Amino acid sequence: MAMHLPSGKSRGRRTPMAEINVTPLVDVMLVLLIIFMVTAPLLTAGVPVDLPESRAKALDQDQKPVQIAIDKAGQVFVDDQRVTDAGLAAALEPIAARKDGQGKPPQIFLRADQGLGYGKVMRVMGELNRVGLNRVSLVTLADGK
Repeated sequence: MAMHLPSGKSRGRRTPMAEINVTPLVDVMLVLLIIFMVTAPLLTAGVPVDLPESRAKALDQDQKPVQIAIDKAGQVFVDDQRVTDAGLAAALEPIAARKDGQGKPPQIFLRADQGLGYGKVMRVMGELNRVGLNRVSLVTLADGK
């Protein structure tokens, strides 16, 4: 019975290398991390709105909130879908009918352009209140970011 002992002499065959070179894997992962860090802020807002600044801290949330945006021209968007002023109540009623695990209506994130008049924002908030959506958070920029 012959046994192969690892000696410095071999007959032209190399022994397999038992080490894994992880440098290419780390390079690829760092590139992917940078790509995700750059694209993640671009995915949060579908309607361009110039938000005011605030020093308030971020809210904890359980489920995905409903996004309502009012742009500079006063157009209202519910989850990136444009809604007319007359159709706002009809668009909000199915949202108000949805309940979370605790029987509460969904959280509403209201984003309004800082150049808008107070009346337009209050009309939208009045419609939210009328259909029973009272968990409204006003979205602002945190410390100019």
